[in-house]
Amino acid sequence: MGDIKLTIDNIEVTVPEGSTLLDAAHAAGIDLPTLCYLRDVNEIGACRMCLCEVEGARGLVTACAFPVSDGMVAHTNTERLRESRRKTLQLIVSDHNMDCLACVRNNNCELQKLCKRYGVTDTDYYAGKKNSFSVDASSKSIVRDNNKCILCRRCVGACENLQGIGVIGANNRGFDTYIGSTFDLPLAETSCVNCGQCAAVCPTGAITVKDETDEMWKYLNDPKKMVVVQVAPAVRVALGEQFGLPEGANVMGKIVKALKMMGVDKVFDTVVSADMTVVEEAGEFLERVAAGGPFPMFTSCCPAWIKYAETKHPEFINKNISSCKSPLQMFGAVIDELYGNDPERELISVAVMPCTAKKYEVSRSEFTKADGKRIVELSLTTQELANMIKNAGIDFANLEEEFLDAPFDMGGSGAGVIFGVTGGVAEAVIRECAKDKTNAYVKEMRDVGVRGKESMKEAVINVDGRDIHIAVVHGLKAAEDLIQKMERGEAYYDIVEVMACPEGCIGGAGQPFALNPRRDKRAKALYRTDNDMSMKFSSKHPETIYAFDEIVKGRNHEMLHVHYNKNEK
Repeated sequence: MGDIKLTIDNIEVTVPEGSTLLDAAHAAGIDLPTLCYLRDVNEIGACRMCLCEVEGARGLVTACAFPVSDGMVAHTNTERLRESRRKTLQLIVSDHNMDCLACVRNNNCELQKLCKRYGVTDTDYYAGKKNSFSVDASSKSIVRDNNKCILCRRCVGACENLQGIGVIGANNRGFDTYIGSTFDLPLAETSCVNCGQCAAVCPTGAITVKDETDEMWKYLNDPKKMVVVQVAPAVRVALGEQFGLPEGANVMGKIVKALKMMGVDKVFDTVVSADMTVVEEAGEFLERVAAGGPFPMFTSCCPAWIKYAETKHPEFINKNISSCKSPLQMFGAVIDELYGNDPERELISVAVMPCTAKKYEVSRSEFTKADGKRIVELSLTTQELANMIKNAGIDFANLEEEFLDAPFDMGGSGAGVIFGVTGGVAEAVIRECAKDKTNAYVKEMRDVGVRGKESMKEAVINVDGRDIHIAVVHGLKAAEDLIQKMERGEAYYDIVEVMACPEGCIGGAGQPFALNPRRDKRAKALYRTDNDMSMKFSSKHPETIYAFDEIVKGRNHEMLHVHYNKNEK
């Protein structure tokens, strides 16, 4: 493909053939406003905010969908365009709940920012009839409030084009258009997998992650409760962004300090149970090798993937999908064993995760005791933890670091750390399967093809004389494409890692909203942590050995594995 030369606002720009006018504007350093556009997810020109003038064109064009041509002359900032954008915003807010102070997206709302940018202050400019919707809070993970919806359809694009599920879409026409499910079912009664990517891409507060911080504060303020918190690997490289720290900064020590200041009794690193998961999954895989299958063995860490499989591919449940619990639930079992029988204080086990689907996971019957108590009571997101830290008035950026609590104060191995990025689980399991437990072997594996942000990666790794065929996918649409490929007989795999969120847990919907560059920095930070750690093999780490020898004590199947019941809403 060749290059295209054009002029935008008197700036000469050269872009690759096939680029859009929006791409060219970005190349010229021009920040065109958009409300609906997301590359490769939603490119439908619905919001009309990126309208531009192109000399020779019959009318205004949507920059996000308009292809450039050689010699094109375009304008992005004429009075006509500024007035068009103001009118578009005025029309949007005329049917929008403008109670901004009560909205969780206040001061972090794309609509709000554009209104300020274009001087739209009169919310009654096009006063008239307003739509009114009830709030759907049926989901374990997210809340839908169509009173704040601007019909950008980003959520629809994420659900359909990223996850391949399509449980929400545009209903009715004209002024009566709204985003909803088929037959207007509550979200909990659809095949929604709780991934929360719809909330991650929403530019307003129309779809938000369910907030459970009030419940957490109640536990922290109750002296009869012993609150024990585990923190997932991906959280440490994202939380700092909320406090002005460099993108990808590892703030685990600050997290421990902040949690202790808020009243948490014990803080542990989920990397420890990620290591346990590695040992158990590797053992399960080697058993499958000895028995001749069944293959592939799918990973089981992602609850959104589990729910998707229950709905779309029940044949994989309790057969091809590993029986290992997620690291969250494995650590939940360990914490319960350590502190669950205190007669003086009731254990409240809490997880801080990058994931919204974990809110659904902790509520499942498989992870609930006979007395109805959850093994892990709450799963909070990175964003929820950030809000709690701000609420407590903690100067997070300047906190001194604090160590994790014994008996897991070392925080696990490098293999457990990379669980937070796509390909990390597969790489860690293969490390464990190999007899060669040297750092030289780890270096060899870096280049085999499981690392990187591509939505689907394939690799063949020779482990002790046997070729292991591996596939790594993120995004459930990519997972479905892979499954269809296998069913057509076009591919064979021994191990398949599936993560629902873009680039794995670092792109979880519970993380601070971020586009690709920021996720890249998070991934690099996790790999850098692994590289800097002397211990890179899960089974060799003293804490893993202690957990199995002193806590699990041979009850591996009872404590660390799960048999899934019929799909739960």
